[in-house]
Amino acid sequence: MRILRQVAWLLFVGAAIGWLPLPAQAIGPEPAPLAQPVEFTVGYVKVGHLAPIILVADELKKLGVDLKLVEFVRYADARTALLAGSLDAASVGPADLAISLAQGSTNVVGLMGVGSSPKYVIGRNGVKFDSWDDLKGKKIAIAPGSAVWFQFAATLVENGVPYNSFEAVNIQGGGANFDQALKKGDVDGLVTWEPFESIPVMGGYGFFAKGLEYGSSKAVGAELGMFMTTKTTVDGKRAALERFVWAYLKKEDELAKSPAAFADAYAQLSGMAPDVAAQASKIIKLGEVISPDQIKRQAKGFAELGVIQKDVSDQIDAHWDASFVEKALGK
Repeated sequence: MRILRQVAWLLFVGAAIGWLPLPAQAIGPEPAPLAQPVEFTVGYVKVGHLAPIILVADELKKLGVDLKLVEFVRYADARTALLAGSLDAASVGPADLAISLAQGSTNVVGLMGVGSSPKYVIGRNGVKFDSWDDLKGKKIAIAPGSAVWFQFAATLVENGVPYNSFEAVNIQGGGANFDQALKKGDVDGLVTWEPFESIPVMGGYGFFAKGLEYGSSKAVGAELGMFMTTKTTVDGKRAALERFVWAYLKKEDELAKSPAAFADAYAQLSGMAPDVAAQASKIIKLGEVISPDQIKRQAKGFAELGVIQKDVSDQIDAHWDASFVEKALGK
């Protein structure tokens, strides 16, 4: 199949280049407050690896930045709003920089990743998922063209599992739709994201298939998301953007060092029960693991698979700005 040939190529490249998480780094000194307050609008999605976002407003207030948060259900919607000029920055998926460039945007800028985690197929109770061989003949819910789908597909090739050995069931909409399909018995397993991985486990109708981990593909990596901005914001609100990145990384570092605080922030962000948030937060490691090289590999792979319109891997460097993170870290 075409999909398998292309993902196999990505695995070869990924193995040649390699992928390693970035080491934790100390946060730099607090920036000086702005002389005049500046409003800064950020789009976000209620996912665990973005828990620091609900803690930065007070920090930014002291620095002269009035943070306005706008909630979205999907990364794609946040990306659309950013490209439309409605936001100064947005949390998006790891592939959204490449998707934006392929759609013709010349204004978008990638800033930083946010976290990583192992990824397991979520099995329905009573269904055997001990190894990749157990996928055969099963109904697996996927989000076609999503970041988790690409991780999953690449891992299948790495493990020699034919993509057509199981029935891929396309699920549209938010993660709750995946869990509903599993609970009703419409599918045997899920390829989804937190907290919709932990909810079936905590609800007693699903389990983590620990033998089917797909978050460590050499070609795709384990990054869960990223922040993007625009050249308009970089040019017009640089000082506010610098302070947003500093404040976010500061809170991210604090949560990374305190599992209890992370779980509490996750519960506040998502509205989940504290016990569910505590379970879901256990497998997430806050802090970016993404890199321009990884995004280039994804860009080329998504184009080869027809998920995006064209290969924009040669444009990634021009639309990635690491200087904001570097300044926040005191470099």
